Amino acid sequence: MTRVFSGVKPTGHLTLGNYLGAMRRWAEVDQHRSDAVFCIVDLHALTVDHDPARVRRLSRQGATLLLASGLDPELCTVFLQSHVDEHTRLSYLLECVATDGEMRRMIQYKEKAVRERERGGSVRLSLLTYPVLMAADILAYGADEVPVGDDQAQHVELARDLAVRFNQRYGHTFVVPKVTSPRVAARVMNLQDPTSKMGKSDDSGPGIVYLLDEPGVVRRKVMRAVTDSGQDVVYDREQRPGVANLLDVLAACTDGNPESLAGVYQSYGALKKDTAEAVVEVLRPVQARHRELCADPAYVEGVLRDGAEKARAMARPTVDTAYRAIGLLPPVQEPALSQGR
Repeated sequence: MTRVFSGVKPTGHLTLGNYLGAMRRWAEVDQHRSDAVFCIVDLHALTVDHDPARVRRLSRQGATLLLASGLDPELCTVFLQSHVDEHTRLSYLLECVATDGEMRRMIQYKEKAVRERERGGSVRLSLLTYPVLMAADILAYGADEVPVGDDQAQHVELARDLAVRFNQRYGHTFVVPKVTSPRVAARVMNLQDPTSKMGKSDDSGPGIVYLLDEPGVVRRKVMRAVTDSGQDVVYDREQRPGVANLLDVLAACTDGNPESLAGVYQSYGALKKDTAEAVVEVLRPVQARHRELCADPAYVEGVLRDGAEKARAMARPTVDTAYRAIGLLPPVQEPALSQGR
């Protein structure tokens, strides 16, 4: 059975982009057709300045929203990264295979390093090396497919490169994964800056629809979305990014086609109104289920506990094999007591 792995970083409140670009597909498609493993990658949240209490709060909220989006622990595995030691065990081995140049070419590191230096600061070493931890997240589970947005494809390519290199040097150990992307809205853009992704850690609140936004807030944000010069509704990502983003969102919410939807509308106002209502309706069941789960925190804790146990059982054989392959001695076992004593 195909194994799928993906994760969510608890660095901000989850957004419409997270849901349409990833979470809905996980719930509607991936958990039914594959051996699916989904993780809150909380260790990745430590690569930048952070409030510990906020990371804990967002980790719990993220796990609850994954379940609210339709993930079923009877069909898939849901857990917190930090609860499974195999992630960090494997990460160091892969650091011994990766190169400094590979790390410094990663786009997110380059962008964040520049912004930090412009503020007169410096970046944490973990920001440079976390793509290796991400590769460990994937390779530990023998994942065949990694459903991610366009902006994360580079990280999966690194995981592929490290898997191939490790296999060539030390013997076949890892499955080489591939990227998969949803058909529409793989990358939902910021409503106020349609050339930038709708990121959960972005400070531009008016341009981001959060999964827990009230319906009135959702409508207000969508109705105030930046559009483009001209009046005709045309799907053109390059020349009309604002309108194209609204059409992508509407298409994803209604299982439509953005190019076809463009021909339906004569004005931006009508497009915005229908998009806003479509988003409200898509989020309604997620928010209702989230309220139910928040009223039963013991259930969520049990899912995470059981999920971590399942994840450890999946990952440990691969990671132990990697330790032996790279040249490390296995732990010395206690001798068994003789029967006569």
